[in-house]
Amino acid sequence: MDNKAQSITEDVFRKYSSSKLVRKGKGVAIVWFRNDLRLLDNEVLVRAWTASESVLPVYCFDPRQFGTTHYFGFPKTGELRAQFILEGVSDLRRNLQKKGLDLFIEFGKPEKVLPKLAAATAAHTVFAQKETCSEEVLVEKLVRKNLGKLDVTVGGSLDGASRSSKTLCPKLELVWGATMYHLDDLPFTTSQLPDVYTQFRKGVETRCQVRSTFKLPPSLAPKPKKFVDGEMDWGTMPTLEQLGLQARQQSPLGVMKFVGGETAALHRLQDYFWEKDCLRVYKETRNGMLGPNYSTKFSPWLAFGFISARYIHEEVKRYERERVSNDSTYWVLFELIWRDYFRFVSMKYGNAIFHLEGPRRVKGVRWSQNKELFDCWRNGTTGYPLIDANMKELIATGFMSNRGRQIVCSFLVRDMGIDWRMGAEWFESLLLDYDPCSNYGNWTYGAGVGNDPREDRYFSIPKQAQNYDPDGDYVAHWIPQLANLSKSQRHFPGQAYLKPVVSLKFANSGRPRPESNKLDFSKMEFKSGGNSGGFRGRSRRF
Repeated sequence: MDNKAQSITEDVFRKYSSSKLVRKGKGVAIVWFRNDLRLLDNEVLVRAWTASESVLPVYCFDPRQFGTTHYFGFPKTGELRAQFILEGVSDLRRNLQKKGLDLFIEFGKPEKVLPKLAAATAAHTVFAQKETCSEEVLVEKLVRKNLGKLDVTVGGSLDGASRSSKTLCPKLELVWGATMYHLDDLPFTTSQLPDVYTQFRKGVETRCQVRSTFKLPPSLAPKPKKFVDGEMDWGTMPTLEQLGLQARQQSPLGVMKFVGGETAALHRLQDYFWEKDCLRVYKETRNGMLGPNYSTKFSPWLAFGFISARYIHEEVKRYERERVSNDSTYWVLFELIWRDYFRFVSMKYGNAIFHLEGPRRVKGVRWSQNKELFDCWRNGTTGYPLIDANMKELIATGFMSNRGRQIVCSFLVRDMGIDWRMGAEWFESLLLDYDPCSNYGNWTYGAGVGNDPREDRYFSIPKQAQNYDPDGDYVAHWIPQLANLSKSQRHFPGQAYLKPVVSLKFANSGRPRPESNKLDFSKMEFKSGGNSGGFRGRSRRF
């Protein structure tokens, strides 16, 4: 990371440091970093610091995250996202070191690593961010169960002074921190969550306040005594090869170079909001597909908690005070509310967001699992340049514009009739910004099985091409052979390009043809090889 990005991070940390934070606790507390890989606005870290005399930060490279997807056996974490995570964890370690701590790193299951560390350091509590989906919740339960099997003697002090000791089981304390609006501040329970986004948005906007970001203590020291004395070491970062993956770089053709970590995230916000002043026109440019600044591109950093939604909210509000408040500044917050909404939907509907029939249990559609057609879609060889360019961008960079995600989702499920879960799992494998709530929430909406029955639209390729890539610059960028054609030919190049693998099943108006209301797409089936392990109508993925 360059000196400018580091300088920005140091300035932000100074601004958000507070000497008023008081440390009242005793002994050792463990911070289990999950999808909150940052120092700034991290309630988990602050609570652990205040509840202890020393903090042990931990990150586990869980081998299950590098297995295969549930139904179709794609790599659960692709090379580009794995590299993004490695960069982010390394950045977290550097930032902790600057604050007087370090990061313990181990390749292993948290339910085995954390109890081992709690026993070795006599930690009284493991603090962690609460997650909502079943795989993550299961790990929480296993960690809690295994901590409960321990008898840890706590007491004494770091300086060796006498103090009475006692034996207890370390506890797991989970903290909500993944959303802009806090779970406890919602004007309804998750079971009563509106199934229409607009109702949710109006409810939180009128009846909730976004909480302030958490400040940092000037120093996070000292380290746990056993690490200071050299009895325990901090572990080493795994390589991609040790994670079972091959090194691969993001294509230079991508919209920008994504680097994992809080430092890169804070640099991106500073650049987009304050230096290039792009926030001023976000609403007008957000549907673009080429270039770094048509949208914020915050989503990869948000997905791993390298930056918090609350901090973005505070910066938007500061921008509105210091520069301008308009539809564009509001629209960034509008999209963050969508992100919150999908998180809360995952709590209301549980595993239904992963099931074929979706949260609404839609029946009567027989989806195909045609492997040949699906391979054309995922490899970008469908014969439709707008589809192919987007899929090539995804493979090459781990990113795709929000507009592109809506278009390729619609094509897969509407025109090809392919099981939407295949598309969702392919995105799960490749996206830098993958998180289960937003990914599967968006795919259920795109497939017409989401919790809101009104979000069931078809994206016409000719219309989308005309509106969002009228000169064919985007498709020519990713399919160079089209650059030699006239701009009017690039989206429908005829014999100058691949023959389309399917006909478009819906009219250009975006409405289904009358005979297409009940569809049967089940002619060929793809054999599932897996084992267990955005693009809703108007959503944005930044």
